Amino acid sequence: REGRTARRPALPPDGPAMSLVPGDLAPPFAVETTEGAHTLAWLLRDGPLVLLFYTEDATPTCTAQICGFRDEFATVRDLGANVLAISADDMDSHRRFAERQALPFPLAADPTLDVSRAYYVLGDDGKRSRRAAFVIGTDGRILAANDHYQPQDMTQFAQVFEALGLGG
Repeated sequence: REGRTARRPALPPDGPAMSLVPGDLAPPFAVETTEGAHTLAWLLRDGPLVLLFYTEDATPTCTAQICGFRDEFATVRDLGANVLAISADDMDSHRRFAERQALPFPLAADPTLDVSRAYYVLGDDGKRSRRAAFVIGTDGRILAANDHYQPQDMTQFAQVFEALGLGG
């Protein structure tokens, strides 16, 4: 896997679909969040990271995705991990959404969609990301990857927690 990761471009070109898989190095990023500017390295300083991509603030399916992790945030923290959720929405929209939903973790803005491209989760319309969930270990390697996350699929939800060590 290491060789495969080393040959990947930092930002994927438009073309055949690719994906990140467990064992790959997570692409580094720097984003503005509802809690200030963060980098991947800074987010990994205290433990693994659950990195969620979602399409749009305050839409029913994306709200279900984000609130599922809000509702289990104590478990995520008990497992030593943090959560960051990212979409193309601007910071004003993120702040309103975070306040309405009482989110205990930050939302990040990806207005250029560079992070979405780096994680191969750019939506088909090229204007937003798909819903996706990644678990990234403190060494920067991906522990779990789902680039077509469906919040209603409890198996996908459970896989995130399994990657963090729950039940293992």
